[in-house]
Amino acid sequence: MSRAHLHLTFPEHLIDEPVLYRLGKDFDIVPNIRRANVDGVTAWVIVEVNGDDEEIDRAVAWLAERGVHVDRIAE
Repeated sequence: MSRAHLHLTFPEHLIDEPVLYRLGKDFDIVPNIRRANVDGVTAWVIVEVNGDDEEIDRAVAWLAERGVHVDRIAE
């Protein structure tokens, strides 16, 4: 089992969508929100995800496809 810390920046059209819920439901990872800021037009989240490297990579690719900007944070 691996762990990654991600900084996610959401485009305005995704702010109201349950993106983090989908990470836990659609991928075999466990997301844990560490810090977040959401307002009407911008949102960012620092999330820790636990799971297999392949599942984390799949989840990151899915986020990028949806338009979420993903930065990996060094631990």
